[in-house]
Amino acid sequence: MTKEKPLLSIIIPIYNEEPQLEEVLERVYRIDYAPKELILVDDFSHDGTRNILERYKYRPDTRVVFHEENRGKGFAIRTGLKSADGDIVIIQDADLEYDPEDIPSVVEPIVSGQTEVCYGSRFLGELERMAIPNRVANWMLAKSASWLFWVKITDEATAYKAFRHEVLKKIDLECEGFEFCPEVTAKVLRLGYSIQEVSVRFRARTVWEGKKIGWPDFGIAIRTLLKYRFAKLEAFTKS
Repeated sequence: MTKEKPLLSIIIPIYNEEPQLEEVLERVYRIDYAPKELILVDDFSHDGTRNILERYKYRPDTRVVFHEENRGKGFAIRTGLKSADGDIVIIQDADLEYDPEDIPSVVEPIVSGQTEVCYGSRFLGELERMAIPNRVANWMLAKSASWLFWVKITDEATAYKAFRHEVLKKIDLECEGFEFCPEVTAKVLRLGYSIQEVSVRFRARTVWEGKKIGWPDFGIAIRTLLKYRFAKLEAFTKS
């Protein structure tokens, strides 16, 4: 008799993603993993996103949460975590840069007991259309995390971050925007967890296509890594 896999919570923070949202969601529903639940958090979109999500409220194994003001990606993830019942949690962006079919391979090392944290590295997989400045920024973030925490990370800023839920429950997250990535990376490493990486596919989109992260976020990410590298553990862990 095949043992059932642990419940997977897929948290999708969403802000003004009307053009591709339905395709992203349908592809996530179709991934080869069960059981799973989708936690869809709308960060006060002002296009047609909220109308689309109203229809998804009635899908099985789906929770939809609407923010009443725009708070940022990190805050949306924190909202999603409050509703997540899964043993494993992964973040999925609401665009088509990442391929949802890679989700099972990102969570598999956790399912099999190899690790409690796994990242999907774009730089170990198929990487398309990423501009040189973005490559440099991502390389610098990965190197900074590696140097600061004495580990080897090839893609600190990847969206595909998967965790055993118990790990996240030990951390007091403070993020509002894109600093979720460096904050959670720094905190899990400070708590002594190792981060395993697997390859994922990535096809970058442009600002004109809806990309929201920019160069100011790079500076915030570096400061966030430094902040939590030297902060006291009790300042960000839950008792």
